[in-house]
Amino acid sequence: MRTPASSIILVLFSSFIGSFGAVFLKLGAEHLHLNIKALLTNYWLVIGIFLYVFSSVFYMMGISQGELTILFPMVSIGYIWALLWARIFFKEMFTTAKIAGLALIILGVAVINLGNA
Repeated sequence: MRTPASSIILVLFSSFIGSFGAVFLKLGAEHLHLNIKALLTNYWLVIGIFLYVFSSVFYMMGISQGELTILFPMVSIGYIWALLWARIFFKEMFTTAKIAGLALIILGVAVINLGNA
């Protein structure tokens, strides 16, 4: 079974949306109070959870038509987006270790996708 490009695009889009979910969860965590009312009114947290659920819809659509062994590793591309968002929104620094890790993720996804060729 060959994985169609549409499935790959859906899974990559899912990881992109999910990476924004991580940003909003962090924003929500910074304002976190451990009681139910505060959790439900923490809009950053609610948006983060919504984005994760929303990204899951695209993920399910993507994996329904393709090979899980090809598509699941593509979710890790979200880590690349998350590193970029962390730099932009939270002023977190790029380090040599982070850049090396990102290079390994890209290399790993590329190698796995050779199986789709």
